[in-house]
Amino acid sequence: MQVTMHRDAIMDELRRIELDVVEGEKQLAEYEGLLVELRRTSEDTRRFETTLEVLQEHQSYRERRRQQLLSMLQP
Repeated sequence: MQVTMHRDAIMDELRRIELDVVEGEKQLAEYEGLLVELRRTSEDTRRFETTLEVLQEHQSYRERRRQQLLSMLQP
């Protein structure tokens, strides 16, 4: 029973993180597209690039967490 509850909790978190990973990918793609547009119009992109770096770090964390959860489910 204890193992099942632990596995269920991991699966719940994995489902949440999977959704976050997908949403993060969409957000990154959108920001990267906007950055290309800003560069093309010769806009100052420093603030935007900093925001994009933070988003990439968050995405990297989510992907690492997903891998941790997947490895916890391995027999």
